[in-house]
Amino acid sequence: MDETVQKSPPSAADSRPARQRAAREAAATPGAERVRVNDPDRTMANILQVATAEFADKGLAGARIDEIAALTSTSKRMIYYYFGSKEGLYVRVLEEAYRRIRQIESDLHLEDLAPEQALRTLVGFTFDYQLANPDFIRLVMNENMHRGEYISRSTTIQELNIPVIHAVHKVYQRGVGAGVFRPDVDPVDLHMSISALCFFNVSNRHTFGAIFKRTLEAPAAMAERRASIVEMIVRFLRP
Repeated sequence: MDETVQKSPPSAADSRPARQRAAREAAATPGAERVRVNDPDRTMANILQVATAEFADKGLAGARIDEIAALTSTSKRMIYYYFGSKEGLYVRVLEEAYRRIRQIESDLHLEDLAPEQALRTLVGFTFDYQLANPDFIRLVMNENMHRGEYISRSTTIQELNIPVIHAVHKVYQRGVGAGVFRPDVDPVDLHMSISALCFFNVSNRHTFGAIFKRTLEAPAAMAERRASIVEMIVRFLRP
């Protein structure tokens, strides 16, 4: 994987109105009503896209089904028909958020890389994905405020996260076998460390930057932080 840092995306506050406008325009195009009737998959995908921004921005309590319905030119009744309830829609949003990141992870083909390069690729991907998807970070933060109540209800999310642990375990075991990683690290703990370092970089950048007077969103700062996190994880595993 190319170790070049991705360009810092616009903040959720900047991108959310654009997503809302896009949803309105799509719904207002000729034939939109016919598409909604004849293409339920597309309708649900549109609802999930808008709901993701709403729940990430306002949380479960603050998000409103009326607003989601208006932004997708559907109705509350249709949303409840597809998802059962507001909580049902929220769980589906969480499921889709985890499905996206795990799907891309599965396409990294880590098994084709030497152990250390595979680890660097996985850490770099995690950093890049979380940086480019602040709504994912906000959804996870909101769900932690609910103490994981809704994630615990979803067997889908549990199943989606099994492959990433297997992938980390395989990379780690190959590294141990090759003598480049030490043999006393739990794969779940390793996954937690990777997630924690990359997560904090997005979740706390505004408060951290304000306290220590650093512009953490500058491309150069992001590139330096990315390289630092990758190197920390690699050195942590070395014998």
